[in-house]
Amino acid sequence: MGRMDSTNISRIFGEVLRRYRSERGITQEELAFQAGVDRTFVYRLERGVRQPTITTLIGMSRALGISATDLMGDTEKEYLRQSEEIDG
Repeated sequence: MGRMDSTNISRIFGEVLRRYRSERGITQEELAFQAGVDRTFVYRLERGVRQPTITTLIGMSRALGISATDLMGDTEKEYLRQSEEIDG
């Protein structure tokens, strides 16, 4: 996996995280507080600038009321869908 793939995955993860947060009607600040991270970190995750640790991933998913598998599974599905569009 090259550098570009890592950047795309970070961006896609951010989109998935933002979608789940928005669907639940919570702010970045609320999510950050519940997950035990700084609000600016949530902002950076959603913009695809940062990547979560496993601990943070689980904290975010718990704060959203979903499993970490949901966050990662949706990220992987979207990444594969976009990869197929580019390749195919």
